[in-house]
Amino acid sequence: MDKQFIDKQNEKLTKAKEDLEKQLGSFSQESKTSNGGWDAKMPLYNGGAEEEADEVEEFATRLTLNDTLQEELKKVNLALEKIKKSKYGVCEKCGKPISVGRLEAYPQADYCSKCQ
Repeated sequence: MDKQFIDKQNEKLTKAKEDLEKQLGSFSQESKTSNGGWDAKMPLYNGGAEEEADEVEEFATRLTLNDTLQEELKKVNLALEKIKKSKYGVCEKCGKPISVGRLEAYPQADYCSKCQ
């Protein structure tokens, strides 16, 4: 892969990281206990039983979304690390190059199409 492609992917990944952190920040906070992790904020209970039930349901939704976004952020951070170490675009399973088309579609891909 040429330097221009890698630079373009680095920009995409950096933008994706910022977007994911912004999304997480809207309903989560960075964890004080896990390095790089996020904790969903619990809604404040200040109403009747019906409102509290709604808030618990909202929190459950936040937890699911929090986990999904954290997992994606982890993949983006790993891809950015690989770029720094000049190991970007190599399949984690077979060690062969990941196709440019796959990386353009999903810059944080860690497996080639065959191993996926």
